[in-house]
Amino acid sequence: MVFSGLVQGDPLSAWVESEIDEHKTQYTDMAMQLWDWSELGYKETKSSRALQQQLKSAGFKISRSVAEIPTAFVATYGKDDPVIGVLAEFDALPGMSQVAQPKRKAKLEGAAGHACGHHLFGAGSTAAAITVAHWLKENSQSGTIRLYGTPAEEGGAGKVYMTRAGLFDDVDAVLHWHPGDRNVSGNATTLANKSAKFRFRGIASHASTAPEMGRSALDGVEAMNNMVNQLREHVPSDTRIHYVITDGGRAPNVVPAFAEVYYYVRSGTAASVESIWERVEQAARGAAMGTGTQVDWEVIHGAHSILPNLTLSESTHSFLDYFGGVEYTKKEQIFADAIQETFISKRNANLPDAATVLPYSTTIFATSGSTDVGDVSWIVPTTGLMTATWVPGTSAHTWQAVAAGGTSTGHKGMLLASKVLARTAIELMRYPKTIEQAKIEFEERRGANFEYVPLLGNRKPPLDYRAGSSTSQDGS
Repeated sequence: MVFSGLVQGDPLSAWVESEIDEHKTQYTDMAMQLWDWSELGYKETKSSRALQQQLKSAGFKISRSVAEIPTAFVATYGKDDPVIGVLAEFDALPGMSQVAQPKRKAKLEGAAGHACGHHLFGAGSTAAAITVAHWLKENSQSGTIRLYGTPAEEGGAGKVYMTRAGLFDDVDAVLHWHPGDRNVSGNATTLANKSAKFRFRGIASHASTAPEMGRSALDGVEAMNNMVNQLREHVPSDTRIHYVITDGGRAPNVVPAFAEVYYYVRSGTAASVESIWERVEQAARGAAMGTGTQVDWEVIHGAHSILPNLTLSESTHSFLDYFGGVEYTKKEQIFADAIQETFISKRNANLPDAATVLPYSTTIFATSGSTDVGDVSWIVPTTGLMTATWVPGTSAHTWQAVAAGGTSTGHKGMLLASKVLARTAIELMRYPKTIEQAKIEFEERRGANFEYVPLLGNRKPPLDYRAGSSTSQDGS
């Protein structure tokens, strides 16, 4: 441990807690505004603008539309080293609209919803950055806090384009967090991930009177899917392959001239993903050949696995443990009990309650999720945490997550994360030797010959990748 030890009544931690609690209505109101808008990836115009306005009012300088992304921004306060980055997400998921109640009910049928809690992520990280800015100003302290507004984490890889554009090259450490169903700051890595939309083109014809004159693009999609499903037996055990048919034709009596399938491939390393991806592409080519169709594909996104940093995660955990977990009121406990009654699977049945902070471990463990934070972590030492914004046992990407994220249950977890991020950033500024140690570890883990290559190649940001998906709650 390089930074200073913690004792009960630590004055600086008490100041951070008081500062955030004093402005908590401002931050929770912002979170709820993002929750109401529920804007999809690269379409988060209002959400991005609102966060920028709040940061500008706090004295931050704003760089807008960075990395060729209209909703991406960088907000900076302070001067000189060290430079501490904090990540903020704010995109929602299509089709996940939900009211803040413990039963399934869409706020607007077919609309988007914050099923991964990114409204809390965006507002909570903003709260942390503003708190650090207040500390810098009050103490005439050197150092720079930088809030990164990162769009389209859900399959759009906003951070990858920002990383590729060099926006993290001068940063000393990056902090992030994520809504969840527990309080933990550990050493998790993630699966690398790559996606593309495969588009088959055939020949339309009457499906009954002249089938021999047609070539079905849907047959091409189904043949590809069949071959990829056979592939599952012959890939590393941590591999995940998902797909949805986004266009399969319009009428059964017309041989489809166009069909599209959207694929994700995940595996433990970028190299493994690339190897499996080549085989998926071969399946697409074979399917087109066998069905007399043509195929092309558009890579949508790609993300590296997270590179853990124990030095930073130890610091973050110390402050998470200091501030503690989330205490429910009687009303919140009733809500939680009702949510848990809706779970089909009793996964995490033995999970500690929201008030518990899970013990710290130096063991690096793999999760089955993916995030574009991974690319950032291969450029600069990075660490994150999770707080209980959802009822324990809740899975991400569910209506239960949306519901909790619209209540005080979600707000409490968000404010806890804000305090931990702010306090960690301040500690890194006060004790830069921790950063020096983190960088040594970073270089050792990354390897001397590492060369960063984005999995999505040289393509421009796919600003229309959500085209055809459900809109935000208010139809915008």
